[in-house]
Amino acid sequence: MNGRGLLSTVSLLAVALTVGPALADEKPPANAKPLSELLRPIEQRADFQAFESIEFEHGAYEVEYHTKEGGEKKLHLDPVSGAEK
Repeated sequence: MNGRGLLSTVSLLAVALTVGPALADEKPPANAKPLSELLRPIEQRADFQAFESIEFEHGAYEVEYHTKEGGEKKLHLDPVSGAEK
């Protein structure tokens, strides 16, 4: 993992630990992949800059991230397979 990826992961964990439990009503299934495993391929995309938010709702992870070009992208990931919905 490069420095940017490590910083993104540490920042994400800090946010998740401070606000996540207060906002989370729904939880991923017991057989869900680790979040770090689901996010790694997104971090490796050519257009990836930084994560904006990650939430679990309606049975999927909603992942928003900033692109290097200044845009934002939103993805919905299956928590077990990691496939985009």
